Amino acid sequence: MSTRSVRLLILGGSRDERISTASARAQADGPSSVIELSGAALPFRRPSVPGRSRRRPITIQINDLEEAFPDNQLGGIRVVLTQAGYLLQKWLDSIGPRTRLILTADRAKLMRLAPEAEQRQGPWRHFEVVDVDRQPDGELDDFGAEDRDSPRPPVSPLEELLIRAYSSLSVEERLALCREALEQEPKSEIAALALASACREAQDQTGWRKALDRAHKLSPHWEAAYYEDGKFWLSCEDMERARAAFQRAAELMPTFSAAWSNLGATLGELDHPDAALRAFKQALACDPENFTILNNIGVVTRELGRLAESEEALRRVVSLAPDFVFGHYNLGHTRFLKADYRGALDAYEEGLRLDPEKNRRQACRLALVRLANEDIDGAERDLWATANQAPPDEREELLLEAYEIARALLGDDPTREPYRSFLERIATEITR
Repeated sequence: MSTRSVRLLILGGSRDERISTASARAQADGPSSVIELSGAALPFRRPSVPGRSRRRPITIQINDLEEAFPDNQLGGIRVVLTQAGYLLQKWLDSIGPRTRLILTADRAKLMRLAPEAEQRQGPWRHFEVVDVDRQPDGELDDFGAEDRDSPRPPVSPLEELLIRAYSSLSVEERLALCREALEQEPKSEIAALALASACREAQDQTGWRKALDRAHKLSPHWEAAYYEDGKFWLSCEDMERARAAFQRAAELMPTFSAAWSNLGATLGELDHPDAALRAFKQALACDPENFTILNNIGVVTRELGRLAESEEALRRVVSLAPDFVFGHYNLGHTRFLKADYRGALDAYEEGLRLDPEKNRRQACRLALVRLANEDIDGAERDLWATANQAPPDEREELLLEAYEIARALLGDDPTREPYRSFLERIATEITR
């Protein structure tokens, strides 16, 4: 009997083909007991492996996984239960390495609802991807799989209500269905947390707080409730309570990368850069290919004066995500502080080329990088073309920053005397 860990994500083909492939692969390493679950219900049930057996391995087969990540809430709100980085990792943690886990999903829908799957970030990196469209002819027949009109696994009445709630495009309907779910199952911490997020979306601060408190009471050691609690305190601008909530979520689920990332960001806001860096590094340990975490590490290490470490992190950022504009800008800023002016120029130019917004602050910084590279004409051209497009208050702010940087660059170096006219013009414009 094979005891190796089986983690498969099956994409491509039709729904029946994916499920047939999953059924075949479930038996490929020897007989196993197969438990089929509905992807749509996954966010609204606690992970468990019923009927464990020492003699026969268990395979959990989750069909239509894309339905586990509905993204219908307004304003960028998304309850943690429907976020792949939490949900999938929670299942991996809960079932252990001996239980086989096979997922099937519609590729296009999955990549839209959980785009990190394509980059194999976070828990996705643990899965072998099986592309049905690329399977050799007859491979399924070797395992005895047959095409079928694949039924959907049953769901509980509570799960059905919450599936309907988070499938809805209506905030009001979602709120009503979540309330109905909690009325039917008053001891369900999942229903309480689902209601909390619906209240948040409806801008009902009192209801949001009340539902969160109920989730905590029903499940005092549940990391998902603490994570949502952190969001609540962020909305109240209570950074210390937000920090405590995210820290507790991370302690309860050390593999939850987003809890560590939010803890790091909150610690940064509280001006604790060393602690923030430790949190971001914990997040990165959970999700080594996540370029946004690496970007945060690059920024914090720069703030701490650890420029070589900052550059290393930011070089990885632009390698992993070449189109991430601020990765290039941040790399340019770090190189500028290292006095690598040529390297800074390359990074800033690439960032501005990719930037559809043509960020004015970054464009002005590029002008200063040109000055550092002794391109006075290019510096003059870029600075004034950018600053003169800005509203008056923003223009003054941009020029003040440019003045401080130019003054630091020129200093008392007599060889830079020809460039003092650049500084003087800025000073004249500021004092008008």
